Amino acid sequence: MARIVVGIDASDPSLDALRWALEEARLRGAELELVHAFPRPELVGMTMVVTLPSDDELRAASEQVLADALERVGGPGEVPVIRRVGTGGPASVLVEAAEGADLLVVGARGLGGFKGLLLGSVTQQVIAHAPCPVVVITPGRTG
Repeated sequence: MARIVVGIDASDPSLDALRWALEEARLRGAELELVHAFPRPELVGMTMVVTLPSDDELRAASEQVLADALERVGGPGEVPVIRRVGTGGPASVLVEAAEGADLLVVGARGLGGFKGLLLGSVTQQVIAHAPCPVVVITPGRTG
């Protein structure tokens, strides 16, 4: 196993996924790629002047999300880590990042059943479209 991709969104489930992925990467001698997506802000039909953050500001904030997540789990240890931020929806950014990866790891927030279907969960989209195997870390199940 050479490359493991993990989705990070600053939620507790994504931190659980990061912990699991770090340990898996350590055990398998793999590189770990942390991925965070940010949407491009859009305003439609607004009649007032609104100042939106620039792409550079959004990218910097996204990179800080990755740095903070890594710090919150105690750092990478000896695991080589790549940080990647992408513009767009989280599922599409993760699926794109997983091209050529051996594994994609995501955390699930625990919305399931009919309610989860109505919300269009990122996890469900990733499972359906990922180009590699997917590990889903559910609440309270970090190892």
